[in-house]
Amino acid sequence: MKGRFHYYEGYGAEQVALPVRVLRYLGIKCLFLSNAAGGVNPEFQIGDIMIITDHINLLPNPLIGPNDDRIGPRFPDMGVAYDKSLINIALQIAEKNNIRIHKGIYLSTTGPTFETPAEYRYFRIIGADSVGMSTTPEVIIAHHMKLPCFAVSVITDLGVEGKIEYITHESVQNEAAKTEVRMTTLMTEMISTL
Repeated sequence: MKGRFHYYEGYGAEQVALPVRVLRYLGIKCLFLSNAAGGVNPEFQIGDIMIITDHINLLPNPLIGPNDDRIGPRFPDMGVAYDKSLINIALQIAEKNNIRIHKGIYLSTTGPTFETPAEYRYFRIIGADSVGMSTTPEVIIAHHMKLPCFAVSVITDLGVEGKIEYITHESVQNEAAKTEVRMTTLMTEMISTL
């Protein structure tokens, strides 16, 4: 897919994640996701790629409401939401292609505002390495359906004290576009190994 639905656009969490259910029923075997995110880890630079190893979900959970046991369990365990074997493959490919890569924890917020300096500090304190406005609902739904997930954040701006600059949606899109070649290499080679 190109693009996604966002909670901040007025869709409910279940609606945001619906395309993942459709893709699963169409027969996909793994879900690969990417997002543009602000880096709150002081080691990050704009343009870096971060492999998501875990997340902090501050969006409404897409599983709230009645559960269909035919699709997945009422209380799915999210202990390993991001597939470790896919992460290992990605790390090997990144090393082979000299792609600068980080691993880290992604935090999702509702948006549509970018974060305040105090929010950036708070997110770092609670364990986040990057922050964005998507991805976690799709991963929760995929995990509910036993669909392995791999996800990356493209670091498009920095939420690190002393490095915070005025950002716009356009500046985020521009920075994301600059990493397209490296991310395409990573994803294409990963898919070819499956």
